[in-house]
Amino acid sequence: MVYLIFWLGVFAAPVFTAYVRGLNGQQSHIPWFEVFEVWKLGCLFLLLFLIHNFLVAPLLVYRNKKKSYFAMIVLLTAVFVFIQCQRPGPTRLPLHGDPIGNIKSLPPTDSLGRPIADFRPQPHHGKSRHHLGKRPIDIGFNDFMGVILLLSLLGLNLGIKLYFKNNEDKKTLQTLQKKNLEQQLEYLKYQINPHFLMNTLNNIHALVDIDPERAKEMIVIMSRLMRHMLYEGSKSKIPLQREVDFLQNYTELMRIRYTDHVDITLTLPDRLPDAQIPPLLFITFVENAFKHGVSYRQQSFIRISLRAEEQRLHFLCTNSKRKDIGQCQTKNIHGGMGLNNIRQRLTLLYGSDYQLEMNDGPDTYDVHLCLPLS
Repeated sequence: MVYLIFWLGVFAAPVFTAYVRGLNGQQSHIPWFEVFEVWKLGCLFLLLFLIHNFLVAPLLVYRNKKKSYFAMIVLLTAVFVFIQCQRPGPTRLPLHGDPIGNIKSLPPTDSLGRPIADFRPQPHHGKSRHHLGKRPIDIGFNDFMGVILLLSLLGLNLGIKLYFKNNEDKKTLQTLQKKNLEQQLEYLKYQINPHFLMNTLNNIHALVDIDPERAKEMIVIMSRLMRHMLYEGSKSKIPLQREVDFLQNYTELMRIRYTDHVDITLTLPDRLPDAQIPPLLFITFVENAFKHGVSYRQQSFIRISLRAEEQRLHFLCTNSKRKDIGQCQTKNIHGGMGLNNIRQRLTLLYGSDYQLEMNDGPDTYDVHLCLPLS
């Protein structure tokens, strides 16, 4: 479309110029002979442009053959100069009184702008190169400007092709990156789901012989959790309310398992924002808190809270530290599969637009995750 508009403008320009001159009273008619001469030159430029666009430019743009491209440019320029020097053109019409080329007066023309056929130049004394039967090849200022115009035209054509090629490469790269991102996220989610199921089944197994009724309740709640992972875990994002429901079911599962010496609290805002977040985003931190923060020898606590402030979602999880395992939870930050996966997911999904802080205190372990709500 760009090329079509450009070339229509090129071929319409001489007619428009002649029309404007007629309005200004400079001439009474359109000199079609001169227009046709300009169109002939335009056709030469158009032919070389098409050759460059479809045959020459692809050598550099798509095949990166620089030497072949510049050799073809030199060849096209030489062909243009040769044709220009061979054709008379408007600037090489025989001039009245001087066939050699000293400008004195142009030959008279008819109403269409064509030279009068029976016009004869005044006799010229002395020898003339035109009398030898063959017009000499000479390069004038107009030929030099024609070469500059040709090179500018080809350069513009090359620039446009490189621009669109660059856009195509960017779109292809973005598509590949998106597919790679989706594959990485799927891989990470497939790692998280079995890890979560393994921990939950271990919890149920611990209660089967001790308290069968509680074990049954845990199985019912676990079915809800598995339904969430089955239908929601494969999605890129889910409503925040559904993820909070999943978190509530999990904490209820843990309350059934542990006795009253473990204080489990889940603090939620009265009204959750209507936002979308990736599924199974908080469960890794909660699992880690129960794994390393619950002790049967001392009073333990798990405190989980969510709040929304200024288009940001804040997730906080604090747990007491088991004295018998020391720095086990701290080591899990760097070497645990779950936490490593969650860091990768956050980076892939949010780039640098998130904050994750983990503070390892003497008696408590704190996690603070801040995400954008969009």
